[in-house]
Amino acid sequence: MKIYTRTGDDGSTGLYGGERVSKNDLRVWAYGTVDEANTALGLARAQLDDAALAEELIALQHDLFDLGADLATPLNSRYRAKVKPLEGSDVKRLERLIDHYQEELEPLVNFILPGGHSAAAALQLARAVVRRAEREVVALALRETVNESVLPYLNRLSDLLLPWLAW
Repeated sequence: MKIYTRTGDDGSTGLYGGERVSKNDLRVWAYGTVDEANTALGLARAQLDDAALAEELIALQHDLFDLGADLATPLNSRYRAKVKPLEGSDVKRLERLIDHYQEELEPLVNFILPGGHSAAAALQLARAVVRRAEREVVALALRETVNESVLPYLNRLSDLLLPWLAW
């Protein structure tokens, strides 16, 4: 199997299920930015010495793969049954993690300047990309219906990354 297909040479791409859309479609921007956030989390994970935190990041990366597939599959697609959508329980899991890590954190009184430890800088990048993904999903949701758990999940994920930046 070849890596290239030439099917995108005209500026289109296929959604899960085969529907072709422009590579500039709001849906493609949204799931592409989720993929970028996943990559930034991987970059941070590659620089960590903390095995427990690395495991947390792996779980988040798996969530983001599911979230990307969710966004790449319109709600009215017959392929929705093959997608593992994020649910309210996933958002609650992030809230529990935030609460756990916030207990260890001194109250934040200033913005955190990106930099410091290389993993913290990568997490800051991931947080910024997650926030962009959130904005792009908002734009998509103004045009068509998306899974109701996607926006709260992205919002909590950007919040979760904040305590980890204080290294």
